[in-house]
Amino acid sequence: MKQETRKPAFLNRRRFLQIIAVAGAGAGCWKLGLFGAPKPLQVARRSQPIMGTVLNFTIYGPDRDTCEEAISNTIVKMELLESYLSRHMQNSELATLNRAGRIDNPSEHILNVLSMAGDIYNKSSGAFDVTMLPLLKMHESIRGKNDHPDPKYFAVTKNLVNFDQLHITKKKIHFKQEGMAVSLDGIAKGYIVDQGIATLKDHGFNNVYLEVGGDLMVSGQKDASSPWRIGLRPPRTRKSQKPVILELSNKAVATSGDYMQAFTEDMRHHHIIHPKSGFSPLELASCTITAPNVALADSLSTTVMVLGKDDGFDLIESISGCEAYVVDKKLNHASTTGFFT
Repeated sequence: MKQETRKPAFLNRRRFLQIIAVAGAGAGCWKLGLFGAPKPLQVARRSQPIMGTVLNFTIYGPDRDTCEEAISNTIVKMELLESYLSRHMQNSELATLNRAGRIDNPSEHILNVLSMAGDIYNKSSGAFDVTMLPLLKMHESIRGKNDHPDPKYFAVTKNLVNFDQLHITKKKIHFKQEGMAVSLDGIAKGYIVDQGIATLKDHGFNNVYLEVGGDLMVSGQKDASSPWRIGLRPPRTRKSQKPVILELSNKAVATSGDYMQAFTEDMRHHHIIHPKSGFSPLELASCTITAPNVALADSLSTTVMVLGKDDGFDLIESISGCEAYVVDKKLNHASTTGFFT
């Protein structure tokens, strides 16, 4: 029996462009000086739930109403993308793939994200593998007992993790093994942020801070003369510890850490799983990546957590425009050469 895949309806393209046209025209005219003498930039901020976390906007533009309009309509775009790429939404394209084992005529969005994931999978020799969802679910189900999973259950589950067993074409995506499943948690959030930034830029908004659950992009400047200042959360709370501050423009930042979804109190077991060992990597407590786009930063922060400092830094230094900063379990810090420059 042929599997019928139900896809979420796209917002009509013409309607979306009509909605955002006012914001785009206003920002474009302001940028070109068609409103006369330049006016001081106005700022709008907003926070709201998305993707199981919180979306935070700060945007500068010619007037407050125009900024608010741009934020509202960018959120529409981002929520639409979530309806394709979230494994938690029952009718999403990804949830359908995991439930049915296949989808026909996949959207450009899931194809784009899986293509990026495949690239990092190959560059990292399999350290980043979006088919690790069965292992993640296993560890979630045995919280506090992660050192001793049932051997037979563990062996069967570990065998389901293999990106090479995911068949991807423009006409169909399907699993070559029954029981496989995909999580795009380590890359889709970044992709959606990138698409939000691209939407704003297309309509003339270049001074933007957009962050979702710690993954962010800063575009342009905070004001006429200041770059954006980003504080990095330490993986452990220490009263004497000074925050790490970055001053950035037109750069993506993403952090992965053992503290974000810990399965044991000592944070030895958490949501980041090494695809080859089947357990959480033991060296690092956190990793922050700066990169040209958020999807890349997002996926690489997870990858370096898996690889560890030495192999992780070798990977980062082979990818143009990327830098890394890591903190190990003993709270030793290290960074690639250009991270603070």
